[in-house]
Amino acid sequence: MKLRFIFSGFLLISVIFTYSQNKILMEASKSIKINDLKKKMYIYSSDEFDGRGTPSEGQQLAVEYLVNHYKNLGIPSVKMDTYLQAVPLQLEDKPEISLNISGQKFLYYRDYVSYLNGPDKEYKSKEIVFVGYGIDDPNYSDYRNINVKDKVVVALGGEPKDKNDEYFINGKNKSKWSILRQEIDNKKRVARSNGALAVIIIDNYLHGRYSERYRNSDLGYSEKRMTLSNNEENDLQVLLFPYKFKEFLSKDNLTFNMSFKKDIEKISADNVAAIIKGYEFPDEYVVLTAHLDHVLPRNGKIYNGADDNGSGTVALLEIAESFALAKQMGKEPKRSIIFLHVTAEERGLLGSKYYTDYDPLVPIKQTIANLNMDMMGRADPERGVRNLNYVYIIGSDVLSDDLHDINIDANKYSNLELDFRFNGIDHPDQFYYRSDHFHFIKNNIPAIFYFSGVHEDYHKPTDTAEKILYEPYKRRVKLIFHTAWELANSKEKIKLK
Repeated sequence: MKLRFIFSGFLLISVIFTYSQNKILMEASKSIKINDLKKKMYIYSSDEFDGRGTPSEGQQLAVEYLVNHYKNLGIPSVKMDTYLQAVPLQLEDKPEISLNISGQKFLYYRDYVSYLNGPDKEYKSKEIVFVGYGIDDPNYSDYRNINVKDKVVVALGGEPKDKNDEYFINGKNKSKWSILRQEIDNKKRVARSNGALAVIIIDNYLHGRYSERYRNSDLGYSEKRMTLSNNEENDLQVLLFPYKFKEFLSKDNLTFNMSFKKDIEKISADNVAAIIKGYEFPDEYVVLTAHLDHVLPRNGKIYNGADDNGSGTVALLEIAESFALAKQMGKEPKRSIIFLHVTAEERGLLGSKYYTDYDPLVPIKQTIANLNMDMMGRADPERGVRNLNYVYIIGSDVLSDDLHDINIDANKYSNLELDFRFNGIDHPDQFYYRSDHFHFIKNNIPAIFYFSGVHEDYHKPTDTAEKILYEPYKRRVKLIFHTAWELANSKEKIKLK
């Protein structure tokens, strides 16, 4: 009889505890309100911040706004003494450069362009070695039995396919050796590890993409290109040529002569990072991201960037507020949650790349998931008159079925249409590679990119706060909050495939 009474008591306590936890969750969720979202949006996309271009005084004001938000919520910084993570950057102008290969001269921009300007250097009569696609992978290698030490390597863009039109490495899908944002870095890295002095990549798309970046811009920037300025990024010269030079550059006995002196200006911009520590698994981290920057003024007009990316930034602020409220009510997360605002996304995902690849504020291997928010406040005109209560989900099932399932289950609180049309890694629009989640995924961290589509105001002065669709936007924010809540509080961390 006494044992039955004790068991009943424990059961009652358990029921009360569960009810209390659920009540806190729902109160935290209810705190995400249209009026709060709208208030923050009108501030963050105001003329005062002058477009939040990188770098600018307007962006510094935006950074101060974000820091003050976390201070007011009582959410501490990740770093011991500051919310800021300085990201070393450089602006690159056309270098002083001359190039001839076996006596044939080449014209900069038209014939070739340098990528991630390597060291100032004279290259005299260096031997050139053709290395196929420049791949060195367990499933396929172009470097077997080839000595490239102290030589210049020439590689084709892309990767090989078999007679069934499938890739040698990943079958039907491209691998890291040919996908956007990874190909050049990976081919450069393997050339360097084999002792090469420089790399030439032959590819029409890559040559066109990076030569045009210097000459033209639809964002109002100068002709200078921005890159990370840390040494590892710029330790090897990479030249991009169009395909018309393939036959010439794959000949035997070619010699490489080049003089190179870069024209750069070193600058810095800041990521902003805050954390709520977990009480049970404090060394397991869920990282929520949104890029804080937009673009500089052009022709006297301010590009306010309400959707891009005021929508992601404000969503992240509001989610942080909800977690802070839950903590005040007695519910701390089991795992640690990092609220990370990254800079220079518009200039090549540079703030997130620096965080993941060079200076992660918490161990990458203990980061269990990334939820990334970018352009999630409007509607895609391609959907026509379809239901506006939707969100595009990108990347959720690439590395973890658990993450995919958790996100779907969390949608019971938002009742959105979860649209997976852009989820494929080979989708022609390549949204999978076009926001900050990409640098987490490439480091084997499961991630979701929440997105509502490109619209007519994309990168225009007309991307303003009154055009945000606040009802579906609120639902999207709630979905991310509940997904983050489950990731942070589940008994088991999500598993990789």
